[in-house]
Amino acid sequence: MSPFAKFRQLDRQNSVPSSPSTPKTPGTPGTPGSKAFSFKFTDPVVQSNVVQIKERLLAWCRAKTKEYENIEIENFSTSWNNGLAFCALLHHFRPEAFDYNTLSPRNRRANFELAFTKAEEIADIAPLLDVEDMVMMQKPDWKCVFTYVQSIYRRFKDES
Repeated sequence: MSPFAKFRQLDRQNSVPSSPSTPKTPGTPGTPGSKAFSFKFTDPVVQSNVVQIKERLLAWCRAKTKEYENIEIENFSTSWNNGLAFCALLHHFRPEAFDYNTLSPRNRRANFELAFTKAEEIADIAPLLDVEDMVMMQKPDWKCVFTYVQSIYRRFKDES
């Protein structure tokens, strides 16, 4: 099972009560006349913190990749859809690992393969994303990309 499929499966499992003995509440799937449950942060402080975390991570990624061509990081989905942002982020910290200047935005599969392989080799970052899934999508699932980028951040946050 691909990491994307596993992530979606876990997301569904965590959104639905796991036991038939779980009391039904309004909005719970399976309750007559209800809509599917969707978890949302309703506390404005919590919602604000979630947005701040995403924006801080995006800002960190922008700062580390600003000198690279063909990189414009605006979100955790389409900004990562050709693999170059992952490559640039890794290259920033380990420039000796590969030659970024030989990469092309048109060669998506090779970019993803390089990024995910090098992340595991040089930084011991688990391959949470699947090359095939990333190549298939022009708009990757932002939660999956966000999770993977967090792994990169945790590994390199203390380096310049």
